[in-house]
Amino acid sequence: MERLKIVLLAWLASGLANFAAETPAPSRDYLTNRAPLQARPYLELPLGSIQPRGWLRVQLERMRDGLTGDLDKRYPQIAGPRNGWLGGDGDGWERGPYWVDGLVPLAHILKDEALIAKARPWIEWVLANQEPSGYIGPKRFDREPPAEPGIQKTPREDWWPRMVMLKVLQQHYSATGDRRVVEAMLRYFRYQLSELCKTPLDHWSFWANRRGGDNLMVVYWLYNLTGESFLLELAEIIHQQTFPWTDVFLNTNPAPSPDLAHLYPYNTGNRYPFKLDLIRRLSVDQLQSFHCVNLAQGIKEPVVYFQQHSEPRYLDSVKQAFRDIRKFHGQPQGMYGGDEPTHGNDPTQGVEFCSVVEMMFSLETMLGISGDLDFADHLERIAFNALPPQATEDFRHRQYFQSANQVLCSRARRNFYEEDWHGGTDLCFGLLTGYPCCTCNMHQGWPKLVQNLWYATPDRGIAALVYGPSEVAFVAAGNVPVRIVEDTQYPFEESIQFRVTPEKPVSFPLRLRAPEWALSTKVSVNGEAWTNAPVNRLLTLNRTWNEGDVVALEFTAEVRTSRWVENSVAVERGPLVYALRIEEDWRQVKATDSYGDYYELHPKSPWNYALAESCVNAPDRGFKLVRRSAESGYPWSLKTAPMELRTQGRRLADWQLYNHRAGPLPHSRSERLQQEPAEDIVLLPYGCTRLRITEFPVAK
Repeated sequence: MERLKIVLLAWLASGLANFAAETPAPSRDYLTNRAPLQARPYLELPLGSIQPRGWLRVQLERMRDGLTGDLDKRYPQIAGPRNGWLGGDGDGWERGPYWVDGLVPLAHILKDEALIAKARPWIEWVLANQEPSGYIGPKRFDREPPAEPGIQKTPREDWWPRMVMLKVLQQHYSATGDRRVVEAMLRYFRYQLSELCKTPLDHWSFWANRRGGDNLMVVYWLYNLTGESFLLELAEIIHQQTFPWTDVFLNTNPAPSPDLAHLYPYNTGNRYPFKLDLIRRLSVDQLQSFHCVNLAQGIKEPVVYFQQHSEPRYLDSVKQAFRDIRKFHGQPQGMYGGDEPTHGNDPTQGVEFCSVVEMMFSLETMLGISGDLDFADHLERIAFNALPPQATEDFRHRQYFQSANQVLCSRARRNFYEEDWHGGTDLCFGLLTGYPCCTCNMHQGWPKLVQNLWYATPDRGIAALVYGPSEVAFVAAGNVPVRIVEDTQYPFEESIQFRVTPEKPVSFPLRLRAPEWALSTKVSVNGEAWTNAPVNRLLTLNRTWNEGDVVALEFTAEVRTSRWVENSVAVERGPLVYALRIEEDWRQVKATDSYGDYYELHPKSPWNYALAESCVNAPDRGFKLVRRSAESGYPWSLKTAPMELRTQGRRLADWQLYNHRAGPLPHSRSERLQQEPAEDIVLLPYGCTRLRITEFPVAK
C-alpha cells in the first residue's frame, strides 16, 4: 500500500499533469481541472450518459415507484408546497434539498419525464427567486415563526442546506446545460465571499463547518467552467472555516483530555476560529469523537482541497482515517458504528442510513480526484452490502439504523446513543421511524452509484472503475460517439462482457479496474487473450475499436474470512459479505404517534450460531457456493438472492437476546463452544438480508 501511495502521488504531482497537457483537450462536456488546480485522472460524464441495465435498472425503477418518486405525497409536510425551497412557510432547512439531490439524478438517468417535472419546481424556484445580493434559498422570516412538530423552519440563512442545493443545481446543469445555473452560482459565490468574513460557515450551525467540503467541491467545479479567479480565493476561505479534518485524522496520539470537551456533542461548540487545544485532543479512535454523517461527508474534504494544494498530507490523512475507522468502529459491510456519534465496533451498534449514502458519495468524489482504486473497492463494498437492505424491497420504507448483527427489529430501547430521542423506533422499517433525515437523504445512493460506474479520461478514453450492468455513451478521440454495453450480473458473478459500438473505427484507451479481492484477472478482445498486465490494478486496452468488438473480463474469487470483535469471523467472497439466512416475520404496527405506521421484523429461525472452526480454517472446502436463478431481476431479498454459501455451524444455547438485540459475542475458541453438534447452515449476501448474523463466533 505504501508503494502504491508513492506511485500515486508522483503520478498526480507530475506525470499526469504532463500527460494531460500533451493530449487533445477533452470535449467541453467532460470538465477537467483548470490550472492551477491539480489535473484529475478521471472526468465525470454528463448526467444521463450512463444507463443502468439488468438488476440495477430494476433497483432504480423501484425507487421511481417507491419513496423517491412519491415522497411529496407520502411526506407532504416536508416535500409538499409549504417547503421553504418552494417559497412556502414550512420546512426550510435540509430535508427538501436532500430529496431533490437524489430525485434529479434518478429522473435524468431513467429519462423519466414525470420525475423531471417533479424536480423542476424546486430548481425553478431557486433560480427565479435569487435575491439581488446573490442569496439563494428560503426567504428569511421577519420574526421567529411558531414551531410545528416535525418541521425544521429555521435557521433559513444557514450555509449548510444551501450546500445540498448547490449539488442539485450542479447535477441539473450536467443533465441540461442550463446556463442560468452558472450565472446564479457566480452571484451566490460572490455573495458568499463577501459574507463569510462576517458570518462564517458555522455562524448559524456547526453542521456547515463539518460539511464544508460539499461547498468546496462545487466552487472548484464552477471555477473549471468559468475560470473566475475569485473562486479560488473563496475556496481558501471555505477550507479555512471548515473543520480541520486533515489535522484530526493525523492525530494518532492525541493530547490527554481531562474532561469530555473533545467528544460529540461537546465539541460542536468548537467553531471557527477553531480552538487548537481541543483539536489536538480529538482522534478517530475515540468513542463519540464525530457525528457519524459529518464523518462520512467530511472525510472527502482533504482530498477535495488537495486539488488546490497537492501536498501528500491531505491524501495521507484520509488513508489514515479509513484505517482507524475500520480498526476502532468498523463493521464488515464497509461502514462503522455511528448512532449518531461514532460508537465503536460492536456488531450490534447502529449504522445510520445517511452515513451510508454520504460515504458512498465521498468515495465517488475522491475516486475521480485521486484515481486511488482503494476507494472503488470500498465503494463497492458499501454499495453491494450496506446500501440494499436498509430499505424494503419496494423502496417504500427504510431503517434509520442497520447493524451487522441484527436479529430483531422492534420498537425498544437498545444501546444506541440516540435511544432516548426516537421512541425506540431506530431499527423499525417505516417512513418516519428513527429520524426523518434519512427518509429524504437515502435517495442519492443508487443513482449516484450509476453516475460513477464510468469516467472519461483526459486522453479521450473511458474507464470502468466500478462495475454493474450498464450502458455508457461518450465521445472519444476525434469527437467520435461511442456506446459500450456492460453485460454482467456483477456483483453476483465475476465475469463481465463489454460490447463496443463506435460510430466509426476509432482509437482510444479503455481502462478496467482489477479489484483488490481478485486472485487473477483475465481479459480477451474478440476471443483473443489480452496479455498486458495490470499496472497498479488498472488494465489499459489501447487499440482501434470497431463496431461489434467484445471485451471479456473475468476475475477469480475465493471465499475469504476477516477477524472482528472478540476474534469473530466475517465471510466474504468477491465484493460481497455473507450473513446467516434468518427467516423473517414482518409485523405491521399501526401507530398513532409522530413515528407513524411501521414494520417490526422478528426472526422465525434460530440465529445463535457459531461457525465450525474446520470450515473457517479451510474456507475453500468449508464453504460451498451455490448459484440460484436471478430471473426476478431484483436480487436483494431472501427469496431472490442469486447465490448462497453452505457451511456448518453450531448452536450456542447461552448466546441469547440481551436488551432486544443479539447478546455480547462469545469469544471464539472458548472451550464451551465445542459442545453443540454441527448443523448445516446457509449464508446469503449481506444485502439480501434484513435479519442477519455477520460477525460469527468460531467453535472448535
